[in-house]
Amino acid sequence: MASSSDDDEFVILVCTDPNNQIGADISNEEIVISTTDISHWDFPSILSFQTFKIQAHRNRLIEESSYFRGLLSGSFSESCSDCISIEWQLETFLNVLRCMFRCPLDITSRNFIPLFEAALYFGVEMLLLQLKSWFSEVSLSKDPGLLKIQLDDLIRIWNFGLEHANGFVQELCASYLARNFMWTMSSNFFEDVPYDLLLLCIKHPHLTVDSEKHLSDALFIWLDSNTKQLEGSSKTENEFSDILKQIRISLLPLWFASGKRSSGCFSELANESVNSIFRLMKVTTTGSINALGDSDLSHLRIRLTEYSKRMDLSGCPQITPMILLLSLLPNTHSFALALRKSIKEAVSNLEQADGSKYQISQGLLPTLSFEAVQEVDISGCLKLHLEVAIECFSKSFPCLRKVKAAYLLNFRTTTLYKLVQKCPLVSEVDITIDMNPLISSQVSVISSTSSSPVIPLAPNRPYIVDHSFSMTYPYHLGPSLANITKLTMEGRSDVCDSDVQYFSKFCVSLCYLNLKGCISLTDVCIANLIRRCTKLHSILVCHTSFGMNSILALCTASRSFSNSLTAKFGKMHLDSLASNLQLLHMGGCKFCSSTAADEASLLELLSQTQMLKSLCLRDTNLVDNALCNFSGSLLEMLDVSNTMVISDCTIINMITSLRQLRTLSLCYCLGDISISSFNLSMPSLRKLRLERVTPWMTNNDLVLLTQNCTKLVELALLGCKLLNSDAQCIISRGWPGLISIHLEDCGELTKKGISSLFNCTALEDLLLRHNGPGVQRNFILDAALKLPMLRQVSLDLCDASEGDFDLPDDEDESDRYSLRSVKIARCKSGRCNAGSHFAEVLAKPAHRETLVLVWNSRNLVRTVVKERL
Repeated sequence: MASSSDDDEFVILVCTDPNNQIGADISNEEIVISTTDISHWDFPSILSFQTFKIQAHRNRLIEESSYFRGLLSGSFSESCSDCISIEWQLETFLNVLRCMFRCPLDITSRNFIPLFEAALYFGVEMLLLQLKSWFSEVSLSKDPGLLKIQLDDLIRIWNFGLEHANGFVQELCASYLARNFMWTMSSNFFEDVPYDLLLLCIKHPHLTVDSEKHLSDALFIWLDSNTKQLEGSSKTENEFSDILKQIRISLLPLWFASGKRSSGCFSELANESVNSIFRLMKVTTTGSINALGDSDLSHLRIRLTEYSKRMDLSGCPQITPMILLLSLLPNTHSFALALRKSIKEAVSNLEQADGSKYQISQGLLPTLSFEAVQEVDISGCLKLHLEVAIECFSKSFPCLRKVKAAYLLNFRTTTLYKLVQKCPLVSEVDITIDMNPLISSQVSVISSTSSSPVIPLAPNRPYIVDHSFSMTYPYHLGPSLANITKLTMEGRSDVCDSDVQYFSKFCVSLCYLNLKGCISLTDVCIANLIRRCTKLHSILVCHTSFGMNSILALCTASRSFSNSLTAKFGKMHLDSLASNLQLLHMGGCKFCSSTAADEASLLELLSQTQMLKSLCLRDTNLVDNALCNFSGSLLEMLDVSNTMVISDCTIINMITSLRQLRTLSLCYCLGDISISSFNLSMPSLRKLRLERVTPWMTNNDLVLLTQNCTKLVELALLGCKLLNSDAQCIISRGWPGLISIHLEDCGELTKKGISSLFNCTALEDLLLRHNGPGVQRNFILDAALKLPMLRQVSLDLCDASEGDFDLPDDEDESDRYSLRSVKIARCKSGRCNAGSHFAEVLAKPAHRETLVLVWNSRNLVRTVVKERL
């Protein structure tokens, strides 16, 4: 019977789910509900029934749904009926009704497709708008907390949009994938991303990746897993190559591009990348933009978007100030001739020989601001002028918090001061360089000379942080240094007590400190730093003067510290700094300190470090009693040097169970180890050291190793006497991306000279000793030229084909690129000639001697020591 008011006219919707099986928790009975109290519906209770009837306002159904509009107001027989049957997924239909009656919906990636299908079928425009609004908000959000769509759901949504020819859905799927690509590539479902979606994503202007390497790695993985599927599809080979064409091969790290040359599918692209990198390295910084003429520069733009959080340029020696500046400019300006001129002028001003101009004029270039960027890594960017980089960071990355600039000799303490002054929010800094191979307390120096400086030194005067300040840095950097929580200065032998004393005044928030190899620091200085920085939980001080004073500072309660070395150990302090330490590495300190830790101090230290997770006591005065006195139960890493703990069975069990093992070192281990230990795949292994444990290794065994450890970047073999010169080719073909090679006492590996190893173009560290007397006289110069990332070379005169080696010029940097240290040893063997470099010490007894050349940030130091280094 019709009501007197249209608003009160109801229709009965009889709802069933045709796909729903009757389960133990589903009732056969019916339930009747009404849209008048729709906001209070109890979904779990309603959905416990197989069928339910809904009293719904007829007019509201007609107004909000084209389906019901045609059904209830058209010529259909149901238009006169007050009962309509609905067969649909019940929870979805209930949500459709809630939307039609203005109730809020909880849209998720799981129910997006069912709701979209229902909205299309029932013609509910309001629901379609809500779904589009939700998807747009999620896909465009910068808030990582709103990452609400899982990749498998996104793939289903993409396929749904494809089936329904919905361009809106497809565009937002590609946009979401592009903005969150770093998250996407780590998903287990990444290999299931459809080709068209992936291609649209990587062409999207908002594609956000930490580096070109990350994008390349992801695409290589996807192509590897989809090769068979692609071959069986209608796609042509040229269409597949569209994916690889999106890689900006000139911006790949050299080690990464070199490593991919062994991959059959990608070797051509890798070779093209290596050649491009070398071309960029040959042109001068200011001349690089001229060398490109009027060509499109988009392939040189570092990928930065408003969603970027990290910029990783590590291992890219080809990156110049021009490339960095170009990447920070609006894309619409990057091709204008006037802008090219501005870039050249800016870079030229920033690179004057006297270093007098370090700033970019405020209005010279319209640089963009990327406020989401918090981390930058420029390690190994040899052609990147640091002052230019810091200026760019200060203008374009206002929220920068982490800076890693490892293996850059020209990054000095004054550069650090400028960084924290220009980028005051920075809290983590890493300026690691290679440790000086000469630690005076560990070697006997026969002779030592120092050349004139190879890099112009800044005047010996207080550092002026900006033209607007008239005072020196100690009075203005305090607030900025106070933000530093993690400081890594590993290998910085030029850091002295005065530098650290200044840091300790202001770095009150310091939690992590790495001073490994800072041999110029005294024990007293380190102790004072520890005493001031009471929040420290991680300390790395291997090969420093860390000793009794420093241990006393760690073990004494912070509120009652005594400065006297005569203070007695033995009283437990629960509020001491040692009680909160999580990481302590102090290996080798007994050689460097006149106040080296004794047994009593180590015993006391270990008794208080109950929270330690990582402990290195290599080459200390450690005794069993001290180690037994360790009170912690959280230890994950312990280094006490010598090993006994190894057989095939043990290694096989370890490799089988530790599938994520990245570093394996077997050195001077007792036990029975055979090729069986390495007959298993180790897909994650990156570093392998086998020293005096595999004397049986042949070339065939080495081939097997390259097949089972495909991702190695560091290799050390010692005592593999059955290897011959063919092993060079096996190594360079199997692991062309190696950055470190140590080969010693390995048969006749270099008897016919060195050639194939030059194919490992990303090498940074190379040691070749006692492998056969075929190493060319000009090898060091040749290696420095062909291996631009090479920092360390270690050779033996035993292997010199002409009895000696030519050395780089003291003051000419052009013939040594990034070379930092050269070590040439002379052993007791009769076949080892004296060599002209040892002529001055021939009158002395014929002990083993090593010539060490070290280029630091100031000059070249030549030293001859008795020991073999």
